[in-house]
Amino acid sequence: MKIHEALYARLAWLLIAMSWSSYALAGTPCAGPQRLCASVDTNTSAHGPLLAMLDPAIQPKPARPPPNEPAPPPPPSAAPIRIALLLPTRSSTLATAAEAVRAGFMAGMARDGTGFKAEVVSTGDAPRDVLDTYARAAVASDIIVGPLARSAVAALADSDAVTRPTVVLSVPEGRSGVPRGMLVVGLSIEDEARQVADWAAREHPHGRALILTGGAAWAQRAAGAFEARWVQLGHTSQRYAVPSGAGSKAAIEELKQKLEIDPPDLLFAALDSAALRPVRALAAATIPCYGGGPANPGRSTAPDLPGLDGVRILDLPWIVLPDHPVVMVYPRPLNTEQPLDMDRLYALGIDAFRVARELVLRDGAPFGVDGVTGRLDVVAGPGGQLQLQRAEAAVVVRGGTFEPVDKGR
Repeated sequence: MKIHEALYARLAWLLIAMSWSSYALAGTPCAGPQRLCASVDTNTSAHGPLLAMLDPAIQPKPARPPPNEPAPPPPPSAAPIRIALLLPTRSSTLATAAEAVRAGFMAGMARDGTGFKAEVVSTGDAPRDVLDTYARAAVASDIIVGPLARSAVAALADSDAVTRPTVVLSVPEGRSGVPRGMLVVGLSIEDEARQVADWAAREHPHGRALILTGGAAWAQRAAGAFEARWVQLGHTSQRYAVPSGAGSKAAIEELKQKLEIDPPDLLFAALDSAALRPVRALAAATIPCYGGGPANPGRSTAPDLPGLDGVRILDLPWIVLPDHPVVMVYPRPLNTEQPLDMDRLYALGIDAFRVARELVLRDGAPFGVDGVTGRLDVVAGPGGQLQLQRAEAAVVVRGGTFEPVDKGR
């Protein structure tokens, strides 16, 4: 009996000790108001919070959100993240474009701008004015969006003034790289033409292309970019100039004969829709034809779209996929009759805010955005410098509407 009593006493002592140990480790009894009772395994795990508290060097970093999902907003207690939107609102030539970008930026911020504060900072045309204004804005801001003009972006890229994360709105000419901390999100007609070349090559892997081009500077740049990429992909091409004005009819007749004698596998039109329409009507309706945004006839010519049936166009989702869920969540510009180029700048403003937001909240880590100007992927380039890659929307003109090539887009 005494042996049994001794065993019972020892067992009771062990149970009391274990209960007290659980109380000490949990911090609050299981029956307490916070119910923080935790297992010994949880509190003593090699990867648990106790070990991290003992050695701050192994404290786990907060997990970043998946790269293709929006980052959560800053906590309500945090100070607002300050954005300076640097735009040439004092420029006689760029004020309208600046207003389109500003309106789009504010539309993006109205939807996703919790925890952010933006200030529009006005500049003129002179690069010196832009650099001085940038320097002042950098002192009072956490991130800068702008400038917009190509010359201003080039001046900033050539300077040592980039002291804050900076999202520039144009592509600086003739530069293979930009300063660390600068991310280029501007729309590029050359990049668009290269994407068209990739698209055409997928559909015509052994194709021979005829490049139709006008005399405008943008047309020459688009034609050159398509041609360079086409040759890089291992294909051959020729160029044919389509003049405007009095000589256009004779040139189209000559083109018609050329296409009948030696038809190419496809056409790339570095032309606007006005110049492309007579070409398609008289000379090339049966030959697959590709073009970028300039070939888009837009709203005002919608009744004439059937004349461009079958033309393959690469453009912004904002322009050619108005019913896409990503596009529909943002309001349209108040001026519904403005040119397509202004619509594109409005869309650029929306995505400029979204990219700036992710850039700050992810602390410079790569990410992706399903944007209104295309699929945007910010990736680490040479030396860790972030670069933006944009994939625009591919559509085919069908019966006066735009039919997406990628049905999932």
